[in-house]
Amino acid sequence: MSKPTPISGFPEWTPAQRMIEQFVLDRIRTTFELYGFAPLETRSVEPLDQLLRKGETSKEVYLLRRLQADADGPAGDDALGLHFDLTVPFARYVLENAGKLQFPFRRYQIQKVWRGERPQEGRYREFLQADIDIVDRDTLPAQYEAEMPLVIGDALRSLPIPPVRIQVNNRKICEGFYRGIGLTDAEAALRAVDKLDKIGPAGVTELLASTAGASEAQAEAVLSLAEISAPDASFADAVRGLGVSDPLLDEGVAELTAVVETAAAHAPGLCVADLRIARGLDYYTGTVYETQMIGYERFGSICSGGRYDNLASSGNVRFPGVGISIGVTRMLGLLFGAEALSVSRSVPTCVLVAVTAEEDRAASDAVAAALRSRGVPTEVSPSAAKFGKQIRYAERRGIPYVWFPGADGDEVKDIRSGEQVPAAAGEWTPPRADLKPLVGPAGTGV
Repeated sequence: MSKPTPISGFPEWTPAQRMIEQFVLDRIRTTFELYGFAPLETRSVEPLDQLLRKGETSKEVYLLRRLQADADGPAGDDALGLHFDLTVPFARYVLENAGKLQFPFRRYQIQKVWRGERPQEGRYREFLQADIDIVDRDTLPAQYEAEMPLVIGDALRSLPIPPVRIQVNNRKICEGFYRGIGLTDAEAALRAVDKLDKIGPAGVTELLASTAGASEAQAEAVLSLAEISAPDASFADAVRGLGVSDPLLDEGVAELTAVVETAAAHAPGLCVADLRIARGLDYYTGTVYETQMIGYERFGSICSGGRYDNLASSGNVRFPGVGISIGVTRMLGLLFGAEALSVSRSVPTCVLVAVTAEEDRAASDAVAAALRSRGVPTEVSPSAAKFGKQIRYAERRGIPYVWFPGADGDEVKDIRSGEQVPAAAGEWTPPRADLKPLVGPAGTGV
């Protein structure tokens, strides 16, 4: 077999990186459950027509088909694609299982998703997301929009990563403002503003004119709104200072004020009202979120989401919701690229049990079994080589302790310090810091 060629956009972490990822996922999962979110996993594929309901996604969807499928491809309900996020499959799940669920329904979901976009640093074609959503039947109180940043703030603060800043806006502010200045195509205007960081004010002005029919004065007003940013409720005064009036605008300002004030009481500095945050996807209807990792702002958001009222509905029954998603692979890819995270050892093993002679391997196996029964990660030496070679094997693997069985009693050696002491497999316990690999910022000595 010839040497395989790597496929870009499909990351495969090293064992050490994978242990860091597992640590991160455990911390995130723990925080989600502390807030009462229940776990859920949905299938990897959805009908193509469902995947294409979310807005500008048709170029990103991977189709699923058999190698020997008809040349024309499947059609209708048989046309399947890999899900590109976890919100669309969640909405479908709610519709299918509404009679079995208790509302408001709080769920978290940690799964891989697939997007056919150009791979680059921090952007992949296969990646892991960690989502939370709250949905209710018919109406969803705005208080849940204020809760989302609290959960994410706690989850990300539990990780050894740089501080984060959650940028929040409300689509009602934008849509009400656009309506107040006479723009009728709010979705086109939102999609234009969503590209502000990529194409700049001049590019957005041109896009507003060509796609939303904006005059020069209207485009200038749209950009003035997008320039408003504040770490507190003072953003509301800046919005009112633009002199535009509309009931939807007032409703959005009130809702965003509640989000910012709730976050400030929970974790000062966590949220900032930033009215350029538009989230170009069509289905958002209220608060929207984007999260930047301090020092990595140039790479964009690592966590985003928003309020949606119309994604899930059945007849006259609607299931409005609000959700937010951590791009776990995106976040870790950036940190791995900067060598910003480290793990204290590259294997979970805490103890290597030496083998004095091959005919005595059963005794070493018994020691390992006793240690494992007490929660100590243990492996047995692969050979009965000289003890010096077995110790060097442990050193290469990053295993901190070597256990020596003996007829007159066992001993365990900390090969970092050289200290060797008598020990019994049914009693000895390593220091807590050595029991499992420690994850932390690079350079902290973990």
